[in-house]
Order: sequence, then C-alpha cells, then structure tokens
Amino acid sequence: MPSVCLYFQVHQPLRIKRFRVFDVGWDPEYFNDRSDTNLNNKKVLGKVAGKSYLPTNNLFLNLLKKYPELKLSFSFSGILLEQLEKDFPQVLDSFKKLVDTDRVEILSETYHHSLAFFYSKSEFEKQVDLHRAKVKEIFGVKPRVFRNTELAYNNELATWADSKGYQAILAEGWDSFLGWRSPNFVYRPKNTNKIKILLKNYKLSDDIAFRFSDKSWRSWPLTADKFAHWVSAINGNGHVVNLFMDYETFGEHQWEAHGIFNFLSSLPREILKHPDNDFATVSEVVQKYPAMDEVDVPSIVTWADTERDLSAWVGNAIQTSAISFLYSLEDRILKVGDAKLIDKWRKLQTSDHFYYMCTKWFSDGDVHKYFNPYESPYDAFISFMNAANDLKLRLEKKSKGRIRKFDLRYA
Repeated sequence: MPSVCLYFQVHQPLRIKRFRVFDVGWDPEYFNDRSDTNLNNKKVLGKVAGKSYLPTNNLFLNLLKKYPELKLSFSFSGILLEQLEKDFPQVLDSFKKLVDTDRVEILSETYHHSLAFFYSKSEFEKQVDLHRAKVKEIFGVKPRVFRNTELAYNNELATWADSKGYQAILAEGWDSFLGWRSPNFVYRPKNTNKIKILLKNYKLSDDIAFRFSDKSWRSWPLTADKFAHWVSAINGNGHVVNLFMDYETFGEHQWEAHGIFNFLSSLPREILKHPDNDFATVSEVVQKYPAMDEVDVPSIVTWADTERDLSAWVGNAIQTSAISFLYSLEDRILKVGDAKLIDKWRKLQTSDHFYYMCTKWFSDGDVHKYFNPYESPYDAFISFMNAANDLKLRLEKKSKGRIRKFDLRYA
C-alpha cells in the first residue's frame, strides 16, 4: 500500500533592491525597489498569490471537503508569513482555513529561509526557535517534523533534529547515497536514536513540478489517471510516495492555461481508485511505517540542480565571498544588540540572495535565469554587497556610539 505524502514549501523572499554604492551610508532600506516591478516585493507576492496561492488554496479546501482521505503538509518561511501578515491577510486566512481542517500539517524550518546550519549553529537554532514561535502564534500548532532550507541535509543535521525531539526530517531521495534502494520507504538517519527520514521521490515530484508543461517530454501530456497509474505501480515495492515541491508549482511555475489545476483537481480521485492507496501527512507516514534501513549522508544533499548539492548557492567565488562576509558580522552585530540591525542581517541571510548570484549554465542555467529578477548574477552580487556594507557601516557607528556612552558613564 503506498501512502501519497504531499508536501509543499511556501516561500517568497524579500528581494534586495538595486542598491548602489552611492546609497551606502545614506539609505537604510534594502528590500523594496518601488520603481522595478521585479524587485517590488509586494507586487511580486501579489502576483504569486493571485496566480498560485489563492486559487490553489481554494481548490485544496474543496478537495479536502470532498475527499476525507486527503492529507497535506506545508512549511512556510517566516519571511513569507511576515509579508502575508502585513500586506495580504486574506491569503494568510486562506492558509488558516486549510490548517483548520485538521488534515494539514505544518513543518518546522528556519525563519529566514537561510543556510545558517552550515555557517552558524547558534544562529540556525535561533531562527528555528523564531519560526516555531511564529507558527504557534499564527496557526496554533507545534511542528513535529523538520525541513531545512532548500531540503539541505546531511548526517549532522539529522543528529541535531533527533536531539531536539523531532519525529522526522525531510531530504532529497538522491541516488548518490540511496544506491539500489528506493525513496519509497521510510529510513533511519545514521547516528540517530528515534528520528526517521522521509525521502523525496524526485522523479515523480519533478514530473509535476518541472516537466508538466514540457511538450518535448515523452510522457506529455501528463494526466491525473496516468500519474495515478505510476503511483499504483509502486504497490508491493514501497510504502510511501513522497511528492515534495514548491507550492508555486501550481499556477506560477506551471500555468493554469497548461491544465495544472485540472490535473490537481482530478488527482485525489484517480489516486483513490486503487483500494490500496491512501494519503498521509509526514507525521502519519513515520507513525505508520517502520524504518527499513539506515541511510548515511556525510555530504550535503539538496533538492536543487543536477548536482543536488549547495553549488546553486555557494558554487562560485562571488557567492562564497558574499555569504562569508555576511556571517563574519555575526559576533559584532549580536554584541551591539540593535534589534533593527539584527533583523536586517537575518533577512540578508535568505538563501535566494545567493541563488540569484549563480553563474551555472548548461542543464541548470535556464532555471537560474527564470527565477532571477536581476539582469545578471553580478548585478545581484553588487546589490547584496552594497547592502551588506551599508549594514557593516551602521554596525560600526553603533559600536562606536556604545563605546562613547560607556566612556562617559565611567569617566
């Protein structure tokens, strides 16, 4: 019996505006270019909400009412939740309605959608705590499963999640560590005691997320009954089909005109035609099925590009210099303790900023161009570094101000 586990990542960054060198020291706002639609975060999120979030939420709400067996799992970045609270409360309400059905689970992640685990464990843990608090505040639930930014995973992360009491953690079901084994089973991470790992079936997930509208794909057009047949074929050879993807798949990456909503509307009916099929949240999967084996992932695995590593974010010199510069400010910025500066610093950690600096081409180049609001990766780097240098300058001024006050106080 394969259980279908539908998990969706919901995230939109605060993009850095075209921050010029002449703005350093003069402009304290980094994240909204009102003159450029591609860098106006409110306009971008409004477009995504109109094309994707609202129609998909409405569709899922109706499907949850129609099919009691249907279950969903989501994770929301704190950056997105902030934007929805401020500018699109009606969209946030539509997500709340899904959660209120008690058949939608919310996962834990970093608040700022950062790669902090690989650069600062203490900062990473703070962002996880902030995220859990925000989820509790908005949805009234406490997450039991962890999902790291960009599905970035290794043994060390699993050990951390196990020590924090999480029931499960998500990762890409990549061939490099699975070998002959199937992602359609539950596994145990190496060097852990209780936690289990759910692995994305990247072939079936990407059939929807990336290949759905590709007319050159030999399986095009993808229909719900065809896809359900592929899922049912796993009967006897797996316990779970983990379909993990960005929520923007529906309506934004795959357009309504290409039939993605019709496909999604028909999918539960077609899946449930086979009597052995069902749906489950991530927590239900780990409670329902035993770990079949141990998986050893010493190197970082993500769900991006053909390499499935961190090279999409830190694979070139401008990316590594940018992220290293940012985390080099950590001790000083936390010591100063200015809440506004810390907030800006954390928002600069969002992984998208480094993704926009990617210079890959060949098989992955088009993906990076499609999601890049800047004219080039170098424009993204220049805006980021100017903003980061402005932050450093403000930090230095604050630090000197604290020293002067200290000297006067004890003179």
